Amino acid sequence: MKFLDEAKVYVRSGDGGPGCVSFRREKFIEFGGPNGGDGGRGGDVWIECVQGLNTLIDYRYRQHFKARKGEHGMGSNCHGAKGDDVVLTVPAGTQVFSEDGETLIADMTEIGQRVRLAKGGNGGFGNAYFTTSTNRAPRHANPGLEGQEMWLWLRLKLIADAGLVGLPNAGKSTFLATVTAAKPKIADYPFTTLHPGLGVVRSDAREFVLADIPGLIEGAHEGVGLGDRFLAHVERCRVLLHLVEGTSEHAGKAYKLVRRELEAYGEGLADKPEIVALSKADALDPDTLKDQLARLKRAAGVKPLVLSAASGQGVQEALRAIQAQLDAQDAPDEAAEPAEPWHP
Repeated sequence: MKFLDEAKVYVRSGDGGPGCVSFRREKFIEFGGPNGGDGGRGGDVWIECVQGLNTLIDYRYRQHFKARKGEHGMGSNCHGAKGDDVVLTVPAGTQVFSEDGETLIADMTEIGQRVRLAKGGNGGFGNAYFTTSTNRAPRHANPGLEGQEMWLWLRLKLIADAGLVGLPNAGKSTFLATVTAAKPKIADYPFTTLHPGLGVVRSDAREFVLADIPGLIEGAHEGVGLGDRFLAHVERCRVLLHLVEGTSEHAGKAYKLVRRELEAYGEGLADKPEIVALSKADALDPDTLKDQLARLKRAAGVKPLVLSAASGQGVQEALRAIQAQLDAQDAPDEAAEPAEPWHP
């Protein structure tokens, strides 16, 4: 299935059905009176977060969604039926923006969450509604109200506990394939990963979701390479695992390059808890490994982990470091003052 994380759709709710002008005409009924029914309400347009989806590919082939109109009223005080609703199903993490692409309408983060995007028009009143003591035979009815229409942007931001960042060929996909059941494409050339991937890590009787995004290069925030549009998928991550390729020319410069791109992107990525690891350690001799570790430590200001997804070196230590960060965020803040009990 092709990964698609952005789509533009047109939605329109149904028009309300018109009311009916009708009078009772039966044999031996001398004063029948008006009996025109009301029109039915138009259908609504909803968006619902469902399980089992991880892409917006369905909206590549269909962009227009229109709810049914309400049925018109009929005689004998018969009201029109309501128009059928339209439901757009999306994966968890989908955000709905207005046509300008900036105004957030809904953020679908939980399975089962349901939001109405466009309300159907109300049905018109039939002539029976307008009957009064002074107007016993009204001969007019209301038309139904028009529905709402709009263009919307759907943008998917994967929901994961931890995210992998780094330059191309830093070993992110290999790490994801090692610790999860995901099967990303792995090759010895840059930009092997073209779309974000997700995997569930199960370690030490615990589990969390890990996200892998395409690598960043210098100038990514200006659109160089694949750009930084995929960084949206780690905005919701609670901790970042920054992999720096040990076989690179200078590990410290490689680390700072990615950090600059994170800061240029914004959205709080540069402030997230970060675990730094020197990857592909199995391909380094002891002297080179020592030099690269020293460079990376000076650049990052913390002691980096030594990691090799191919041989398994340091993999468990990295997973435990991620889990420790997640546990620290889940732990209640003991310093916070307890809330006062409610009283009238």
